[in-house]
Amino acid sequence: MLGERFEDALVYAARLHREQTRKGSRVPYLAHLLAVAALVLEAGGDEDEAIAALLHDAVEDQGGYATLEAIRVRFGERVAGIVEACSDAFVTPKPPWRERKETYLEHLRHASPEARRVSLADKLHNARSLLLDYRREGEATWGRFNGGKAGTLWYYRSLAEIFRATGDDPHTQELQRVVEELERLSA
Repeated sequence: MLGERFEDALVYAARLHREQTRKGSRVPYLAHLLAVAALVLEAGGDEDEAIAALLHDAVEDQGGYATLEAIRVRFGERVAGIVEACSDAFVTPKPPWRERKETYLEHLRHASPEARRVSLADKLHNARSLLLDYRREGEATWGRFNGGKAGTLWYYRSLAEIFRATGDDPHTQELQRVVEELERLSA
């Protein structure tokens, strides 16, 4: 069951991301964080993993190492470790896009099962959103992404391969299907 720590994380995440929207939309960023937490719980994650899901982008988007330390103090070492493992940048400005993604992919191969579960939920929700946007907007969708069409498809294909190599659960299978659909539609 989820307790007061989860409630505290939900409020904390809402405050951290209150001014943020999803890329290229007016959708509050909190919608993504809630979706990722739901996917983690559906995949058997525990309360710490669900809290990490709510906070998985806090370090990248809302303060870097200082935010990571605040998460460590407030929610514990395990949550902070998962959040850290799901982050590909700790400084502003962020390193170049391709470099960050290659480093993250290599790190993901060796990440803990808990960090992979949160990362998979994040990437699955992002891929689903990307597919919906592509169906609505077509090729214009790629302009919102630093990697453009080729880089973004490469990244999601690479993620699907890594997750498939480390497990074969329903979310991994769904990520594979979504990536294949994106590639088919945008060919």
